[in-house]
Amino acid sequence: MTPKELIGQGRTALGIEFGSTRIKGVLIDYEGNVLAVGEHVWENHLENGIWTYPLSEVDEGLRSCYSALRNDVKEKYGIVPETFGAIGVSAMMHGYIALDKDDRQLAPFQTWRNTNTTEAADELTGLFQFNIPLRWSAAHLYQRMLDEEAHVKEVASVFTLAAYVHYKLTGQKVIGVGDAAGMFPIDSDALDYDEGMVQKFDALMTKKGYALKLREVFPKVLVAGQDAGVLTEAGAALIDETGALKAGIPLCPPEGDAGTGMVATNSVAPRTGNLSAGTSTFAMVVLEKQLDELHREIDMVTTPSGFPCAMSHANNGTSDLNAWVGLFKEFCDLMGIEADMGKLFGKLYTNSLKGDPDCGGLLPYGYYSGENITFINEGRPLFVRTPNSVFNLANFMRANLYTSIGAVKLGMDILLKDEGVKLDRIMGHGGLFKTPGVMQRYLAAAVNTPVTVMATASEGGAWGIALLAAYLADGKRDGKLEDYLDKRIFAQLTGDAVEPDPADVEGFEVFTKHYVAGLPIETAAIEAVDW
Repeated sequence: MTPKELIGQGRTALGIEFGSTRIKGVLIDYEGNVLAVGEHVWENHLENGIWTYPLSEVDEGLRSCYSALRNDVKEKYGIVPETFGAIGVSAMMHGYIALDKDDRQLAPFQTWRNTNTTEAADELTGLFQFNIPLRWSAAHLYQRMLDEEAHVKEVASVFTLAAYVHYKLTGQKVIGVGDAAGMFPIDSDALDYDEGMVQKFDALMTKKGYALKLREVFPKVLVAGQDAGVLTEAGAALIDETGALKAGIPLCPPEGDAGTGMVATNSVAPRTGNLSAGTSTFAMVVLEKQLDELHREIDMVTTPSGFPCAMSHANNGTSDLNAWVGLFKEFCDLMGIEADMGKLFGKLYTNSLKGDPDCGGLLPYGYYSGENITFINEGRPLFVRTPNSVFNLANFMRANLYTSIGAVKLGMDILLKDEGVKLDRIMGHGGLFKTPGVMQRYLAAAVNTPVTVMATASEGGAWGIALLAAYLADGKRDGKLEDYLDKRIFAQLTGDAVEPDPADVEGFEVFTKHYVAGLPIETAAIEAVDW
């Protein structure tokens, strides 16, 4: 069947992912081929010390993204889509969206970027003997109790962003297990919130004077392939203001960007891993067994099927890197040089390969916000060098590329060196890997493991959630999620693997020593720079 026939008959899957800087929609067939794409650019706001997005912008961004995708379909195939085999929604994990019994918003949406939950995270980690990161929804909810915020007594629902959008589209208060693992600890055998910890949390809330029960407030946990409801009339109108989109379309469980990254890189089986590079940067490793020790730097989450995963999650990724490239674009404009941003990124990244393996002693920190892996609760972007540093453009760019995964490397060192976790391959995806052979080479050096990047790498999580929707619609006949991905999606896809270069590995280790040694500079900057 032609793409036009597939779209006309609804034999397609739509994935929409709410990322930090863009909302992206991807339409695919059941073999994973991309048929159309739509995007909407947005940006978080720092309001009263809280990183947030107004929920009105969530609605507007969803409509804008879908409108762009619908127009792409019409331009390419001459038709307007009316239905799909399934839809999937994913988004940035963690955070706090609190609604009352009438679904009214009670407090500002707190994103993963907020690190104002130290007291709650520390207490819950001690109570559970399980790492509760600052950005997890449980930490946000409990911190609101510790701060005695008045709205907590009215809380009827707490959502992640993906679960919230899914609820608006379907009326179903559910969440995929991978996204749920960023709200509260998961029991991978039961594929549900850990019951022993649920009881401890409920008792803690009671002790604090609240009548809330976690299972009543948090969404119900589902795994890949399970029924998660259908698009309602109100949901269809929310997505498509033209009225062309019909209600009744099945939705797969909403997932977080970590889970969709795993799917998009076929990293859902033990001893596989992936690194997603964006505004935040995180590496996922699917484990053969649980870790021996509790590490505050490592999140324990799951794949969309429920396999245990270790996550090294850095709040800060490419924001400062992008800002520097923007500065170079401004210089080009000043000099009357026409410079396309895509070409500028490519030129600067490729030129970094001429730099020294240790970046010549240059040391940037792209800390726009606090960084949990290094236990720093605020951010001050910095660039540090000594009089003896080799300060040239190649080293400058190489250092900024290194530091974009600097904190993630510290977490990966715990897994690979301290815990002895086995990793056969790691996949890179996200826009940082668009320039061939650059970030792939640096990541291989950071983890001393072969790194593969596929042609689909830049499609990222939106393609991943579209695959989860396709799995619901047509893929379960192939068996488990990992079977569907192996047999139908990745069997014909090829990717270029890069082996770690010993000189790069040694250079990245030197850079990492500088990175760790310089952390007190970041702490001092937070104390000194407060304007």
